Formats: sequence, C-alpha cells, structure tokens
Amino acid sequence: MFEDLQSPYLVSLFGVFVALLLFHLLYSSFSSSRRPEPPGPRPVPLFGNLFQVDLKWLDKSLFALSKKYGPVFQVHFGPKKVVVLAGYKAVKQALVDQSVEFGNRDITPAFYDLAKSHGIIFSNGDSWKEMRRFALKTLRDFGMGKKLSEEIITKECCFLIDEFEHFEGKPFSDTKAINCATSNVISVLLFGRRFDYKDPVFQAMVQRESEIIRLTGSASVWIYNIFPWLAPLLKNWRDLIKNVNENIADASKIIADLKDSLDPEACKCYVDAFLSHKKHLEDSGLKNLYYHDENLLYSVTNLLEAGNDTTANTVKWGLFHMVKNPHIQDGVLEELSRVVGSRQIRLEDRKNLPYTDAVIHEIHRLSNIFPLSLPHATSTDVTFQGYFIEKGTTVFPLLTSVLYDESEWESPYTFNPSHFLDNDGNFVRRDALLSFSAGRRACLGEILAKAEVFIFFTSLLQRFRFTPPPGVSKDELDLTPAVGFSLCPRPQNLCAVRRK
Repeated sequence: MFEDLQSPYLVSLFGVFVALLLFHLLYSSFSSSRRPEPPGPRPVPLFGNLFQVDLKWLDKSLFALSKKYGPVFQVHFGPKKVVVLAGYKAVKQALVDQSVEFGNRDITPAFYDLAKSHGIIFSNGDSWKEMRRFALKTLRDFGMGKKLSEEIITKECCFLIDEFEHFEGKPFSDTKAINCATSNVISVLLFGRRFDYKDPVFQAMVQRESEIIRLTGSASVWIYNIFPWLAPLLKNWRDLIKNVNENIADASKIIADLKDSLDPEACKCYVDAFLSHKKHLEDSGLKNLYYHDENLLYSVTNLLEAGNDTTANTVKWGLFHMVKNPHIQDGVLEELSRVVGSRQIRLEDRKNLPYTDAVIHEIHRLSNIFPLSLPHATSTDVTFQGYFIEKGTTVFPLLTSVLYDESEWESPYTFNPSHFLDNDGNFVRRDALLSFSAGRRACLGEILAKAEVFIFFTSLLQRFRFTPPPGVSKDELDLTPAVGFSLCPRPQNLCAVRRK
C-alpha cells in the first residue's frame, strides 16, 4: 500500500491537487479583497461554525452572533455558507427593497423531501410564479379575504367553542381542536368541505402536519441538510419521510375523489379549479408546463401544512398569554363586552376594538412563530450594504431579530399591547411586525390567517375565562416554546371557565 502511495502517478496527482488548492485559496483571497464578503466567525474545516451555534435554538444563536458581527454576517453550516440578515432595516431592505435579488427559495434536502421542488412554498422559477399566482387568485375567488371566508371561519368557530364546552371548566392540555378548526377553514377552500374533528383520517392528517413542521426544525434534520448521506442513521429524518408519505397518500385520495366527481362548470374549491384549468389546457391543445398532478398535490399539502400549524399556534399562544397576563385578559373582555356584547363577533368590529386588536398584534409579535422565516437564496450576484453575496447563496432573514429589535420595540421581550397603541388608546400599525415575512415570499394566506386568529381568539375570550388549574400560579406557566421549525407552546394544563 505504502509503495502505491509513492508511485510517480499518485505523487503527480497529489501535486496537482495541492496546486489547485493553493490556486483556489489565492483566487478566493484576491476575489474577497476586491469584493468584501460579510463578516462572521471563522469556520473550521468540514464542520464550519457548527460548534458555535445551538441547532436546537438556532435563531437565538444567530441573534447572539448578530450582536457581534452586525446586521449582515455569514456563518458556515458544514461547508455551506449562509448569510444572515438581522434587524428590521436589513431584513426589510432585502425582502422588500431588493425582493427580486433575494426572492428565491433555498431548497434544502429536507425541503426537497417535502415537495420535490413542486408546489408553492418549496419551488422556484416560472413554476413557482404560476402556482403562487393561481393559488392567490383561486383562493380569493373562493372567498379568501372576503365575506365568504369570514362566514367559513365563523361557522367553524361554533364547532371549536363546542369542543371547549366539553372540558366543563376542568383542566385540559389537549388543544388539538384548535388545529382541527384552522385545518377545516383551509380545507373548505381547498376541498369544498370540512371534516368532523373525530374523523380518524382527518385527525391523522392534522397531527402529521404539525409533526412534519416540528421534525423539519429538529437538530438532527438540520444535520441531515448539511450532511445528507447521514439520512439512514437519523430517526427524525425517517419519521419525517414517513409522515410526509402518509400525508401525500391521504391528500392524493381526497384529490382523486374530487377528480371523479368534477364538474368543470360548477367548481366549488381550489382542487376543482386546478383540475378544470388543467383539462381546459389539454382540451385546447395548449402547452401546459405547470398544471400537472405533482404541482396540484404538493400545492395542496403546502397550503394544508401552512394553514394549520402557524394559525393554530398563534391562537394557542394567545390563550397562554391571557393566562399569564390576567389584567390584559380583563381589558379585552371589557372592550368586547362594551362594543360587541354577546352577539357573534365580525371582522368589521376590529376597527372599534383598538385594545383587543393591539393585544392580537402583540400575540403575533411575541409568539415569533417562524423565527428563521423560511430560508431564501439569492437569484443573482448582489451587493448588499457594501458586501458581495454570490448568486445561489442561502439567506436567513432572522425574524426573531425583527420582532425583538430593540430599536423598533420599546419592551421587546415582554407582552406589551402598548406597542400598538398611541397615547389616546388608538390602534397604531407598526411596520416592523413582519411575523408573516415580507416581499415576494410573504405568506400568501396572511389575510386569511389574520382573520382566523381575530375571530377564533375573540370568540373564545367572549365565552370563556382562561386560567391556570386550581392550585397553580400563573407564574408557574412555562412559555418556553417547544423546539421545531415553528414555535408552539408546550402542552400544559389550562382551564376554560364559562363566562356568565
């Protein structure tokens, strides 16, 4: 073996390798001197900066690094370079002012597993543009952002309240009904129907949707994104794939049933509209690059997962914050009682409920549901705040640093509705509330999600007082989020006591 290593051929090959390496280092050094890259901690070979961050609490680690390296810096996840944007000004400049340059989605191995680069969320290029455009138009046609969607939410609210009635004021920790309610709202738009909360297929899909998002943000799946060859050794990755495949199978069955009963002249939901448009293109002999079964399937699963987890978790966080801050809960109830009374709350009431609206906006801010946002990628070489960022570079718009930006919020780490109120008690919008991200990749269901949170939250508080279990102090309530790609409350007991 040692003789082989000393052969002239291998010696020459080794010499070429060393020469190429030196050339690369010299070129990189020369290139960097002309085009300065963002600062950041010094990486080590193979592992990059993995020893300097906590993958379980990645947003906190990156936020801490921003204090040292500034609003634009870079870290290395293994050999992969990532540029991090911290603070409202940097994130807004990139996502809004330079939305095209920072508008691509970074397709990590886990994101590819979720959608195979099809659908709306985990895709790029013309296919993404067409699927997002079609989804926005079609969901609006079926009521998103209109009176019809309010009627869907209000109807679902009755089923949710009924579930809370079953607790009879006793301690409970099971809040799956909230996920079922938010899933049903998007299901009506996607499939033209709601599901019974006890439907086993529906229950399983809802549970898996939340589990997929949790697993995608786990430390071991981050490791998989960096070193994909480790996949078979990682239980969380195996569980992720199992959940994804089972949800795809269930969604495929629902789509197949709708296809069998399709009436192109009487579309009642998103799937009908997609299938009808696909058939029209085929019948007309028109070129069809985007309206195929994979884009339909993965668009549906994208919308289901996004429509369930984030909205449901925001409502849950709202209830926990009310338990933690009973004086704020009292303030919401007083305003609701004075302005609305006992009738069903409507979206138009929001303009007459400034304190309640401020509380809900503070829930969106402090809950910080998507602390890292979803990773972006640069679509071209770009110079940003004096730094050169190469095309295809992964970019993390660190939403934690925006929602807790000390230059934007008077008390960023406390629950303070005054962030959204002026001195006269009028509601005030704040540009730095980017809980749904911003720019080309902003959440397309933002209007629907905000309407759901408003109606579900206020309707629950109108009927129930939320308290800790008997013998438990509000100070014992743990608001440390569970680890995942999105941040959700840890399961713990609450009481929903019927108001008289």
